Amino acid sequence: MPIYEYIASDPEQGCRVCSQGFELRRPVDRAPLENCLICKKPIRKVISQVNTPKVAKPLSVVDAKKAGFTILEKRDEGVYEKL
Repeated sequence: MPIYEYIASDPEQGCRVCSQGFELRRPVDRAPLENCLICKKPIRKVISQVNTPKVAKPLSVVDAKKAGFTILEKRDEGVYEKL
Protein backbone atom coordinates (compact mmCIF):
# COMPACT_ATOMS: atom_id res chain seq x y z
CA MET A 1 0.00 0.00 0.00
CA PRO A 2 1.36 3.41 -0.90
CA ILE A 3 1.76 6.22 1.62
CA TYR A 4 -0.16 9.42 0.88
CA GLU A 5 0.44 12.82 2.47
CA TYR A 6 -2.39 15.17 3.37
CA ILE A 7 -2.54 18.70 4.77
CA ALA A 8 -5.40 21.02 5.71
CA SER A 9 -6.71 23.25 2.93
CA ASP A 10 -6.59 26.14 5.42
CA PRO A 11 -3.94 25.30 8.06
CA GLU A 12 -5.27 28.00 10.44
CA GLN A 13 -8.66 26.29 10.72
CA GLY A 14 -7.47 22.67 10.90
CA CYS A 15 -6.68 20.62 13.98
CA ARG A 16 -3.15 20.06 15.24
CA VAL A 17 -2.76 16.95 13.07
CA CYS A 18 -4.00 18.18 9.71
CA SER A 19 -2.61 21.72 9.98
CA GLN A 20 0.93 20.25 10.17
CA GLY A 21 0.21 17.51 7.65
CA PHE A 22 0.09 13.74 8.08
CA GLU A 23 0.84 10.53 6.21
CA LEU A 24 -1.66 7.75 5.66
CA ARG A 25 -1.34 4.30 4.13
CA ARG A 26 -4.27 3.60 1.82
CA PRO A 27 -4.99 1.13 -0.99
CA VAL A 28 -4.53 2.51 -4.48
CA ASP A 29 -8.14 1.79 -5.49
CA ARG A 30 -9.63 4.03 -2.74
CA ALA A 31 -10.54 7.63 -3.46
CA PRO A 32 -8.38 10.33 -1.81
CA LEU A 33 -9.60 11.73 1.51
CA GLU A 34 -11.50 15.00 1.36
CA ASN A 35 -11.94 15.68 5.09
CA CYS A 36 -9.68 15.25 8.13
CA LEU A 37 -10.37 12.10 10.10
CA ILE A 38 -10.28 14.02 13.41
CA CYS A 39 -11.75 17.51 12.89
CA LYS A 40 -13.65 16.87 9.61
CA LYS A 41 -12.21 20.06 8.00
CA PRO A 42 -11.30 19.97 4.27
CA ILE A 43 -7.86 18.56 3.44
CA ARG A 44 -5.91 18.13 0.22
CA LYS A 45 -3.47 15.51 -0.98
CA VAL A 46 0.15 16.69 -1.20
CA ILE A 47 2.56 15.53 -3.88
CA SER A 48 5.48 14.20 -1.91
CA GLN A 49 9.14 13.95 -2.76
CA VAL A 50 10.21 10.76 -4.51
CA ASN A 51 12.77 8.65 -2.71
CA THR A 52 15.62 7.91 -5.11
CA PRO A 53 19.01 6.48 -4.27
CA LYS A 54 21.85 8.95 -4.38
CA VAL A 55 25.12 7.69 -5.81
CA ALA A 56 27.99 9.82 -4.59
CA LYS A 57 30.63 8.25 -6.83
CA PRO A 58 30.76 5.71 -9.64
CA LEU A 59 31.22 2.12 -8.52
CA SER A 60 34.76 0.78 -8.72
CA VAL A 61 35.59 -2.75 -9.82
CA VAL A 62 36.11 -3.79 -6.18
CA ASP A 63 32.73 -2.28 -5.14
CA ALA A 64 30.98 -4.02 -8.03
CA LYS A 65 32.53 -7.38 -7.11
CA LYS A 66 31.48 -6.93 -3.47
CA ALA A 67 27.93 -6.24 -4.66
CA GLY A 68 27.92 -9.55 -6.55
CA PHE A 69 28.35 -8.32 -10.12
CA THR A 70 30.50 -10.16 -12.65
CA ILE A 71 33.14 -7.88 -14.15
CA LEU A 72 34.08 -8.44 -17.78
CA GLU A 73 36.81 -6.64 -19.73
CA LYS A 74 36.88 -6.47 -23.52
CA ARG A 75 40.06 -8.14 -24.84
CA ASP A 76 39.40 -8.49 -28.54
CA GLU A 77 36.58 -8.05 -31.03
CA GLY A 78 33.67 -9.87 -29.38
CA VAL A 79 35.90 -11.49 -26.73
CA TYR A 80 35.47 -10.64 -23.06
CA GLU A 81 37.55 -11.88 -20.15
CA LYS A 82 36.23 -12.28 -16.63
CA LEU A 83 38.23 -10.25 -14.09
